[in-house]
Amino acid sequence: MTTAPTTLDAAAAEPTLREVVEALAPLERRAGSPGEEQAARWLASRLEHAGCRNPEVQEEPFRDGYARVIGALAAAGAITGLAALGRRTRKPAAAAAAAVTAAIADDISNGPRLFRRATTQPKPTWNVIADCGDATSDRTLVVLAHHDAAPTGIIFDDRVQVWLGERFPGIIERIDTSLPLWWAMLSAPALVAIGASRGKRGLVGAGLAGSVLGTAVFADVDRSPCAPGANDNLTAVAVLVALADCLREQPLEDLRVMLVSCGAEEVLQGGIHGFGARHFPQLNRDRTWFLNLETVGSPRLIMLEGEGPVVMEDYHDRSFRDLVARAADDAGVPLRRGMRSRNSTDAVIPSRAGYPTATITSMDRYKALSNYHKMTDTPENVDYRTVIQALALTEALARELARNPWFGR
Repeated sequence: MTTAPTTLDAAAAEPTLREVVEALAPLERRAGSPGEEQAARWLASRLEHAGCRNPEVQEEPFRDGYARVIGALAAAGAITGLAALGRRTRKPAAAAAAAVTAAIADDISNGPRLFRRATTQPKPTWNVIADCGDATSDRTLVVLAHHDAAPTGIIFDDRVQVWLGERFPGIIERIDTSLPLWWAMLSAPALVAIGASRGKRGLVGAGLAGSVLGTAVFADVDRSPCAPGANDNLTAVAVLVALADCLREQPLEDLRVMLVSCGAEEVLQGGIHGFGARHFPQLNRDRTWFLNLETVGSPRLIMLEGEGPVVMEDYHDRSFRDLVARAADDAGVPLRRGMRSRNSTDAVIPSRAGYPTATITSMDRYKALSNYHKMTDTPENVDYRTVIQALALTEALARELARNPWFGR
């Protein structure tokens, strides 16, 4: 079977992309909120209208995290710092600060999350699942997005990054891995632990100050309003709907396409864990590929090779990322490779489970996500040219996989 790389009509696709973004952006979609559920049910209905088979909203449990959990750990780090200033409490404070450091690393890197499990109760989130393509095929492309939105906060003010980009454009251009911002949060209790164990009050003082600052930062995030989330991540949700339209008009053979929009991604991965528990047992690792679409409405489309807030992890199976790059080239889509993120996305969960995985995202001239976690993340600030490119790439990838039934075998 020979399949064209893409059948996309950009002029016809853009109204659909705008429709989805503009319909969902006004909803307050904080993880586990009524607005998140409303968005999920709207999306399932819209995917059914686009011709998908059996669109379904699946309720899954998640444990709230991010600002409150990390803020509580930062406060614990400050307490250990105060304790480390006393001679009698210095050694126990060193051990406690080391435990705080480990707990932060565990939570932000999608580990067992022992502190989160001990201090929070499960809440419901809502994943949207729909099928298109060839229902009889044992080969599956899973296209991932998320429909929840993130809280804002002063920490997301990007004026320093803009200044650096204007002042040192050559340095910014040469850096292909985002700055390890989470390391600052990790370093505060770590400095307390090292300083207390060695009797270095200066290190303890620095760690104490960092922990107090971290507590204030995450308290601000926790009480700040939720961003409209048009770019992050309604642009990807819109691609799911427009892709369903494309595959209804020009069906695929020998490839099932599973469209998945998870909830609670912005708490450092919530709904994707429930999706994995429910669906991974039915998805063959040798015949399933995950393409994660994350914030595709900035001016320049890029592919991440890996991610890791603490330790960088390249995604499983480079050959799949090579195929994504070839599909982009076939579709005439400019795609920058070689980028890695120090933040986390839903893609890390299928990658760790052994599925070939890639993430498509976008950046501005300063290598930042446009309007990231800001109230300016609105539909009118989305670069729809890039969203259309993401759609063209995704469709081309699906058709390439359908055209090449032996890929991955």
